[in-house]
This record gives sequence, C-alpha cells and structure tokens, in this order.
Amino acid sequence: MCLTCGCALPHDPHGHEHDSHGAAAGHANPAGGRETVDVFARLLDANEREAAHNREHLDQHGVLAINLMSSPGAGKTRLLEATIDALAGRLRLAVIEGDLETENDALRIRAKGVPAVQITTGTACHLDAHMVHRALHDIDLSQLDILFIENVGNLVCPASFDLGHHLNVTLLSVTEGADKPAKYPVMFRAADLLVLSKADLLAVLDDFDVAQAQAHFRALANPAPVLQLSARAPDSLAPWISWLDAQLQRQRRGERLRPRMQADGHARHTAVAAA
Repeated sequence: MCLTCGCALPHDPHGHEHDSHGAAAGHANPAGGRETVDVFARLLDANEREAAHNREHLDQHGVLAINLMSSPGAGKTRLLEATIDALAGRLRLAVIEGDLETENDALRIRAKGVPAVQITTGTACHLDAHMVHRALHDIDLSQLDILFIENVGNLVCPASFDLGHHLNVTLLSVTEGADKPAKYPVMFRAADLLVLSKADLLAVLDDFDVAQAQAHFRALANPAPVLQLSARAPDSLAPWISWLDAQLQRQRRGERLRPRMQADGHARHTAVAAA
C-alpha cells in the first residue's frame, strides 16, 4: 500500500529480486534486491532514532503511551470511547488518531472532551515515529497521564514501526477469524496485551473459537495476557482498566517500558528480510 515501509515493492513468490520495472534482478538488476533491503534498513534506523526521542520526551513527563493496533473495524475507537467514560475524572487522557483520510475518529474522541490529534497518512498504511513526533507538538504532555495512539487499521505494517510508545495492544474482534494470530504472526507476536473485542457477540456467533484464538496466540511464544471484553458492556472493562492502571504505575516507578517488538527485535528483522 505505501512506499514508506516497502509493502508496495514488487514481490516474487519464487524469491527472485526485482528492479523497479518488475524484471528479475538476476537478469536486469542483480544489486536491486540488496539495495532495497539497505534502503529499508536505513529507513528503520531513522525511525528508531526518532522513536527514541519521542519516548524520552514522554518519559520526562511521566506519560504512558499505548499503541493500539488491529484490522479495520475491530473496535479500537469504540474501546477508546468506553475507556474515556470509565476513567473520567480519574486519569487525564489524550489520543493520536491515524487514518488514511478523514477526521472522523478524532471527532468522536473530542466529543468525549478528550484532546485528539488526527494524522491523515494519505497512502501510508501505518504511523511512524516522525508522524507521531509532529503530533506531540500539539499535545500538552504536562497535562496527561496516558496517551493512546490509534494506529491505522492494518494487521501487517504497524507492527514493524516503533512510534516511541511504551506498549502494544492488539485487538482481535470475535467477528474475525480465530486463526488471525497464525496468519499475521508479526502483529500478534508484538502484542504486550491481546484484547478479544466485541465479546458480547459471542452469544450469537458460532464460528469464533476463543480457545483456538488463544492457542494460535500462544503458539507464537507470546506470554502476554489475553482479555475478553465488550465496549458495550462496561462491567467487562474492569480487567482492561486494571491493566492500564498497573502499566501507568510501572511508568511512574521509572521502569524502562518498551514494546515487545523493540525488546526482541523480531519485527524489525522480519520486515527487513521480507523487503
């Protein structure tokens, strides 16, 4: 979809490198594939430097930054609305919204009385640290406890880019397939928390197996907690709110919080290899 992460580059299922015209590199451009990987590696390096700067800025203000990732329609914005209601008067929140176009989600958050900065990415299928850096200039971090970053709906590219946040939360809606963690391993391997969203629909669905979804998730050697909740059922949010409280206390104690994808380096290396 975009040129910033390499996902728009030609891909040959037989493993041949391609030049910009799609010709096999072995015939027309033998160095083309190596150059592509080198360029992408430099792109990631620049992004990680900016991300480190963002995280240092957040740490200086004691702000916990959570990156929300999922496929489109999994309920990220609805979960944020319910979270705002649950934490009203107790914690100070702000949201950075990422979408290809429109300010629709930011308007929904602002209607709840919470500041929201919309990033419209155009053709880019994920946020990056540079976009978030610019958005941070429009947020008063001294007035915040938690910053939520709602990434572009996509189960591939967002997992490979550090934004300067502290933790990844991946949503898997029960209206999706239980095998999503197996199909999109980088995204789910990067999760510090897996949320099975829209759980109220389990009562009327017969094709989503919670145990199977968890088994696929655990098969990725990810020990992160799994929460089952519905934004329409406030009582179901209690474990989610408790998790947020616990992570905020870790941040305030000065723990060096880093999302899993930066802790193990897997997403970065996988993305470079795929390019």
